[in-house]
Amino acid sequence: MGQKAIDTFRACIPLFQALSDPYRQDIILLLAEQEPLTVNQITENLTLSRPAVSHHLKILRDQQLVSLEQKGTQRFYSLELDNATVLLKELVETVEKQCE
Repeated sequence: MGQKAIDTFRACIPLFQALSDPYRQDIILLLAEQEPLTVNQITENLTLSRPAVSHHLKILRDQQLVSLEQKGTQRFYSLELDNATVLLKELVETVEKQCE
């Protein structure tokens, strides 16, 4: 496997780690159904505490899987999958080239 393939795969590891948690998966699926949502609205739909939801949202934000928009005193979260999609497509293309 070439260095580019290794680098691309390693660049995806934090994304894979963020997506591997079932609670974060639940948040992503919830936002896919009804975005934008506040932390309180997300908490109402899950079995997690508000601080736990905030923790998971921070991890998702750090990986650019969700975005945050401030409206007055409310903070709304939405899915932001563009960067993740680009990274995963690059990984698939790199792997396909290595397997030819």
